[in-house]
Amino acid sequence: MKIAVLDKETLGDVDLSPLYAVGETVVYPLTAPHEIADRIADADVVVVNKIRLNETNLSASPLKLICVAATGYDNIDTAYCASRGIALCNVPGYSTHSVAQLTLAMVLSLATHLREYSDYVASGEYTASGVANRLTPVYHELSSMTWGVVGGGGIGSQVAKVAEAMGCHVLMCRRTPDDRYEQVSIDDLCRRADVITLHVPLNDSTRGMISRERIATMKPNAILVNVARGAVTDEAALADAVEEGRLGGVGVDVYSQEPFPAESPFTRLLGRKNVCLTPHMAWGSHEARNRCVREIGENIRVFFANGTRNRIV
Repeated sequence: MKIAVLDKETLGDVDLSPLYAVGETVVYPLTAPHEIADRIADADVVVVNKIRLNETNLSASPLKLICVAATGYDNIDTAYCASRGIALCNVPGYSTHSVAQLTLAMVLSLATHLREYSDYVASGEYTASGVANRLTPVYHELSSMTWGVVGGGGIGSQVAKVAEAMGCHVLMCRRTPDDRYEQVSIDDLCRRADVITLHVPLNDSTRGMISRERIATMKPNAILVNVARGAVTDEAALADAVEEGRLGGVGVDVYSQEPFPAESPFTRLLGRKNVCLTPHMAWGSHEARNRCVREIGENIRVFFANGTRNRIV
């Protein structure tokens, strides 16, 4: 069995021994679109993280299995894979704690104005002031806030637990009810929540769900954090709301184009104290990445033993 790993660099310093243990593994740091077809020409299995696979690069491939080093698989043309008999496996649940941790870190930083306070000390202003403390900008306890969780899968549920532990009243918008939290529509959540965090996959029903119209209904001091997929928000509308002072803070780890280009609306927000932009790293704790590779190795082993572990197609 031959395994081709096409974008190892996006996984960082991860241990690939679980892949070496199940087959001959060829590792490429990165793969440009025009290189994909050649690199999978003699592979039985391909492992990808961010690379898009579709008819253009799969049509002549002998692949039996695509393994996505992620939970989401919107970069794979699942209909084409099904038509060709190419199996697809993902890795559910591996990054739950990692993503929840960054979500909380962003919310805490933005709600507490941590950057402003830290900059005040780092600039020397604190030392020069002669005053023992500074209490502006004013911040509020999370326990006084309502936290809206959009998407109640593994990550959303973990974030809801964290929010509840911080003393927040939790609203949840999800397809199936969860009796632990108040269930609301997306429109109700946008109107009522002080903190809104996004944890949904990208599909036809979620694309653009945080629209310009819904952003306009949010509280002017609301904090919005997107650790889902960039395209679930109207990115231009989000940037406009920040520039116009209609949102209290924004944290974003995911973008409709990654890395976001110079002409992205987010470029206008660089350096703002109430904005936290990170490079799609929420999923990538050391533990989560190694867990992901171990799961991929097991997916491959089970597939060739005629099992259906984590099968999407």
